[in-house]
Amino acid sequence: MQHNQTVPAAFARIAKAHANRPALIDENGECLNYAELDQLRIQAGRGLIALGIEPGDRIAVWAQNCVEWAIIGLAIHSVGAVLVPINTRMRGPEAEYALSKSSARLLFCAGDFLDQHYPTMLGKNCPPSVEKIIVLRDAQDGDFSWDDFLNGASSVSENAVLERAHAVTPDDRMDIMFTSGTTGAPKGVVTHHGQNLKVIEEWCERMAIAPEDRYLIVNPFFHAFGYKVGWLGGLLRGCAVLPHAVFDAEVVMQRIARDQISVLPGPPTLFISLMDKPSDEKYDVSSLRATITGAAAVAPSLIERIRTELGFDIVLTGYGLTETCGIVALCHQSDAAETIVNTCGQPIPDIEVRIVDTENQPLATGEAGEIVVRGYNVMQGYLDDPEETAKTIDADGWLHTGDIGFLNEQGYLKITDRLKDMYIAGGFNCYPAEIENMMAAHPAIAQVAVVGVPHERLGEVGKAFIVPRAGESVDPDEIIAWCREQMANYKVPRYVEAIDALPMNPSGKVMKFKLRS
Repeated sequence: MQHNQTVPAAFARIAKAHANRPALIDENGECLNYAELDQLRIQAGRGLIALGIEPGDRIAVWAQNCVEWAIIGLAIHSVGAVLVPINTRMRGPEAEYALSKSSARLLFCAGDFLDQHYPTMLGKNCPPSVEKIIVLRDAQDGDFSWDDFLNGASSVSENAVLERAHAVTPDDRMDIMFTSGTTGAPKGVVTHHGQNLKVIEEWCERMAIAPEDRYLIVNPFFHAFGYKVGWLGGLLRGCAVLPHAVFDAEVVMQRIARDQISVLPGPPTLFISLMDKPSDEKYDVSSLRATITGAAAVAPSLIERIRTELGFDIVLTGYGLTETCGIVALCHQSDAAETIVNTCGQPIPDIEVRIVDTENQPLATGEAGEIVVRGYNVMQGYLDDPEETAKTIDADGWLHTGDIGFLNEQGYLKITDRLKDMYIAGGFNCYPAEIENMMAAHPAIAQVAVVGVPHERLGEVGKAFIVPRAGESVDPDEIIAWCREQMANYKVPRYVEAIDALPMNPSGKVMKFKLRS
């Protein structure tokens, strides 16, 4: 893969080279080869042009991992539009924020999924910018379906898509991915084609992804792990990509055996669930070859279990952020087991990592401080938010991650803490300020502070400390049930405790370390 390419150029070349090889295999075993996928990419691109989509327009996808997600993702890139992935766990008001902020013109979404009908869930929250909602699968009567969309392509020539694809440059916007900030307001991270392709290439090299691989993707497609180094990375290496919509340990083990899966990345919780699945049934996992884990603290014992119980030859760890196209540092296959367990690897080539103190001055090797990153992988900025961009990327181009760590003598990075209050529940970043802002709308809550607490399966979960309003009482079960209606499931605090007052410092800030203790 050449660094100066775009997604449509890179994919077209791969599709031609691997025309008859399997490209996408759904959960029922139905397969599209690369030639068929290329034709569907172009047909979907024609459908987008038929709906009036112009280069630079934003198109959102709010759906489960599926074959159609990857097809429309490729089509969006191919007509010069900008992909806006939306978390499937979000409720209507949360999705509305991303749609409105990005000025998305189209929304491709799930139909019936996770006991919800997604167009109905969005309902009155659909912003005026969204001209049409297309349901990718499991449509209800009255929905504009995926087939309806593809049928509309007939009015546009294939050449129109190819001309658009040829016009895309490495410096064009590829996507806007929303991530929450400590202020509680989600921010749209803007990145370009060229920088993403270079990051994807490095990740695939470390994992030794090859056309012979069969890559099962359980990581959500709305996340960089499931999208950029997930389905897109797999397809740009010519391997078979197998989307998987809902994680169930037993079903995933069955699929590993049935489909001879060789590549399966995921957060630590995924592997713990696979190894500790309820049934004692034995599955053939001998096809498993390579994995990478991260997104939370990784215990040395877990890496050893992944090697011995699941049989992976390559087990790597890494570190990244949405603001860095997903990757900052990666281990090498040749690294000692101790290095892989105890570090996140070295910064990838052409990327600088520095450790700084509170005055933004560099610290010596082995000293812990804030991790800052500079290089081609750093985002272009937060969408329409120069103030937040300037707070995050300093005048010298260093991205301030908010994470604490140090570099050892060999230049390997180790994360030791989080500068901000963020915690990670089951691989998902949770920002207490965002959760607190939503919980403050509850009529019984006067004040609330959320902290991350240890959890055996998920790594961390939220605990909410609530000061009730005068004359009100707090029922933890009722609060949790209410939160489930208001926010994505992973954000919902698992524990609720009523207290008389939050511990405050003299400047009026909540001392969360006291709550954690």
